[in-house]
Amino acid sequence: MDQTPELRLLFWETTAGCNLECRHCRRLEVSRQLSQQDLTTEEAHHLIDGIAQVGRPILVFSGGEPLLRPDLFELAHGATARSLPIALATNGTLIDVAMADRIAHAGFDRVAVSLDGADAATHDAFRNLPGAFERVLDGVQRLQLRHVSLQINTTITQHNVSQLEAMYDLVDALRADAWHLFMFVPVGCGLQVPDDQQLVAEQYEQVLTWIADKAKLNRRFLRATCAPQYFRILAQSRLLGRYRATSHLSAMTKGCLAGTGIGFVSHNGEVFPCGYLPLSCGSVRQQPFQEIWERSLLLATLRDPACLKGKCGACEFRQLCSGCRARAYAATGDYLAEEPCCAYLPGSLAVSAGR
Repeated sequence: MDQTPELRLLFWETTAGCNLECRHCRRLEVSRQLSQQDLTTEEAHHLIDGIAQVGRPILVFSGGEPLLRPDLFELAHGATARSLPIALATNGTLIDVAMADRIAHAGFDRVAVSLDGADAATHDAFRNLPGAFERVLDGVQRLQLRHVSLQINTTITQHNVSQLEAMYDLVDALRADAWHLFMFVPVGCGLQVPDDQQLVAEQYEQVLTWIADKAKLNRRFLRATCAPQYFRILAQSRLLGRYRATSHLSAMTKGCLAGTGIGFVSHNGEVFPCGYLPLSCGSVRQQPFQEIWERSLLLATLRDPACLKGKCGACEFRQLCSGCRARAYAATGDYLAEEPCCAYLPGSLAVSAGR
């Protein structure tokens, strides 16, 4: 690819610190130790300057738990002063009345809150904190009273896949503006989730088809995240045009966006193609973000579908989907290998197999 693609979303892990020990993430003592390497306030401002130099991507303040970072709102103001749209991704358990006021006045275009079960037992077990479910719902209500745009993030594993209908009803009742379903990726902290808690390829197909069916209702904007084959399913169902017409991120309706439409900066300044592909493209502590985004050889490879291998390379949907590069890396050690959680057999391979 000769031209650097437009960066649309930049996720910044503002801190490794957190107040929870979720099943798919770090232990608290590890979080505390890693948070000592967080970017300083001065370094964070330099990062924001660098992001603004590549365009106007949405800067998502995530973590860890970003509300634990003392200078969060100063940095949010710095981003809006540079005309960057901003969003906040939080586990939702720390949003008391005072915090809700600060969030509402900070200028976040959207706040994403994690909710991983349709009931307290399911969510609290995943988050390893009794009472977390009720604290999240209380936080959501406080944000809504302040007219903050709300997004619900849900990580799908075996623990909650049977609750999709109930979760849909809950999100609908919460009047959220969006519901993003994250298809679990077994890398990094996610390696702590046992294999028997992860979905198999056939379940991925079933869940993504369910999401596509729900999208027909146009009652709520559902987005399947870390699920590039969703766009193949939309195309097969002739729903892709409708999705693009109604999506607030219409230019991003493509499968794997790692290193193309999105990027990720870790708490210590390492730049990655996405938050789930643990291959560093460089560090903002050593070089400007713009230089990394425009000159990284790793990113250049990810931006070229011709580099894909296995059935992803042979697939007629490779331009639209590309497969999850993080899952390929987790399964094989090769980020260009075929997507291991895709049940689809490309047309050319199906013919050769006699199907």
